[in-house]
Amino acid sequence: MRIAIPAILDADALAGLDPAARIADLAGETMGTGWQVRVAVAPDRDLAALRAAIQQRLDDIVAQMSHWAPDSLLCAFNRSPAGQWTALPPDFATVMAAALAVAAHTDGAFDPAIGRLTDAYGLGPNARSQDPAPAELAAALAHSGWRRLAFDAQGERLRQPGGAWLDLSGIAKGHAVDAIADLLRDQGLRHALIEIGGELVGRGMRPDGDPWWVDLETPPDMRAQPLRVALHQLAVATSGNYVRGDHSLDPRTGGRVRNGVVSVSVLHARAMEADAWATALTVLGREEGAAMATRAGLAARILSRDGAMTREWLSPALAAMLAD
Repeated sequence: MRIAIPAILDADALAGLDPAARIADLAGETMGTGWQVRVAVAPDRDLAALRAAIQQRLDDIVAQMSHWAPDSLLCAFNRSPAGQWTALPPDFATVMAAALAVAAHTDGAFDPAIGRLTDAYGLGPNARSQDPAPAELAAALAHSGWRRLAFDAQGERLRQPGGAWLDLSGIAKGHAVDAIADLLRDQGLRHALIEIGGELVGRGMRPDGDPWWVDLETPPDMRAQPLRVALHQLAVATSGNYVRGDHSLDPRTGGRVRNGVVSVSVLHARAMEADAWATALTVLGREEGAAMATRAGLAARILSRDGAMTREWLSPALAAMLAD
């Protein structure tokens, strides 16, 4: 078992650590998957109220950014006429700023305006059994692309260029994990592990003084030495086709991603960025993705398939975290 530990441990992670606290496990459903929280609490903590607060926070995010809920703000933006500006709540504005930053950094390997493409492949609420014909794909591409969007960060508003559909499924879930971690912090709960659909954030420590240990996901049919991470004030997100099937699309070409990459895990201070970067590196492929992760200083693992052989690449930032 390999162990990865951050080179610098944040002293703030020890604030309020109570060895007598108990770990409470809370769970629910959101975004078509499940959420789980393990949090250190005092014996008299009202867990029902805490769980309700978590669920309400997640429901608010879904109401803003779900492309599955027709009454969401995102779907309202998708239906809006060309030239119309939509005022964004803080959550939505935060996600758009991060999404556009990663899109620019990766030259569109990650793209928040990919909704027409995902719909053409039946990867959203409108299911279909076959890939789009060339003419349909060309039409979807013509209405897609992050460069068509105008985002006013200071005014927290987004302009519809005409026919563009947002799809934030590659970043909103990560933001939701961060949001729950921040909600717990604001309620005085600084020691917790939060997970939504495989994206995780670790804050503080366990009551016994251990960090929150998390094993990086490895596809069941691939051979890779296990890698356990001390999720010490860190988030981790994993992207790949081995759970949901062949669902990754290249926003630049409109085609399915079939470059041999099976799984990408990224560690970051925020799950939102980890989520988006894991998607982008998957699209970029092993060589280009490795080069991008190195330039960006990301702690990342890329697993790819070379025939029957598993190939693993660890970025310099992740390799530096490995314990001797």
